[in-house]
Amino acid sequence: MTPSMLESFWAHPDKQPQWTGAEWETVLGQARQSRLLGRLAAHFVDRGWMPQVRVGPFLHLESGLRLTERQQHEVRWEVNRIAHALRDKNVAVVLLKGAAYLMAELPAARGRLFSDIDLLVPRDKVDMVESSMFAAGWISDERDAYNQRYYRQWMHEIPPLRHVQRNTYIDIHHTITPPVSRFNVDGAHLLQRIGPIPGYQNIYVLAPEDMVLHSAVHLFTEGEFYAGLRDLLDLNDLVKHFAQRATFWNVLLDRAIQLGLQIPLFHALHHLERLFGTVPPAALVPRVQKMGPSGGAKVFMEWTLGLALRPAHPSSDMRLTGLARWLLYVRSHALRMPLQLVVPHLVRKAWKRRFTEET
Repeated sequence: MTPSMLESFWAHPDKQPQWTGAEWETVLGQARQSRLLGRLAAHFVDRGWMPQVRVGPFLHLESGLRLTERQQHEVRWEVNRIAHALRDKNVAVVLLKGAAYLMAELPAARGRLFSDIDLLVPRDKVDMVESSMFAAGWISDERDAYNQRYYRQWMHEIPPLRHVQRNTYIDIHHTITPPVSRFNVDGAHLLQRIGPIPGYQNIYVLAPEDMVLHSAVHLFTEGEFYAGLRDLLDLNDLVKHFAQRATFWNVLLDRAIQLGLQIPLFHALHHLERLFGTVPPAALVPRVQKMGPSGGAKVFMEWTLGLALRPAHPSSDMRLTGLARWLLYVRSHALRMPLQLVVPHLVRKAWKRRFTEET
């Protein structure tokens, strides 16, 4: 399988590309669709390559930089407001994914775009946190009774909340996977190892190993791959950064077993090696190999993920890319819910989509 231009670029991140005008157009299109334009621009800035970029692409990269700078300023402000809203509630609020990378000043935040802020709180505090958010100006736009039940009964989060003035979104989780899913993780186990954000009394991030495992399970079970390459690059940054700790790899593998997340971690490490050459220490490779699924499932996942993780852009699509993404979409729902729940749910979603399009 020939790598996309963006995949090839990040496979050799220290090699300055010499793209033609047409190649720049393709790369920028792939980066924009993959939510990687800001990251691509930051990469060029960090290596001093910007002065050599021709005028047209330069303006797109500059635009990407300005957008990420503005979004990151907004995320810091929203975290400040969340902390303020819960300042008297005696509850630990754990930032997840992008907001965590930003507030913990991790390399994965460099040039990263954001769509919302994900929070993890103890399950018995979800109602209280939701009420506090309502009092601070956030509301729920979800009016459909079935969707409310879907979130609150079967998922690991409540419906998204939107701030009425700033139109920013937060997702409140009580764990990182649906309780009815195959990879059911008890959020209480995650809360035992959280770390503080300096300057805040009630804002935390997951332990390094849990952060990697959350990123892996999110990428390989959510079924939405339009930003799959972005998420895989996040994972690559996290692993390379935390691997500077002597105990990281052993703790990561032990933790994957404790939380039952061996298979998502196996897929993550396989594709980090395939695309970026990031590998665990040689002595631990046999342990990683034992974490993978059985032969047929391993081949299926390698083929579908190899296609689905390509940038969501026409220049990257191969003949069976659409089929691979559809199969992974169906698989993600089969992992998230048991058969007696997932079949009626998918039928309802298909009917609603068709009905909405026709009206």
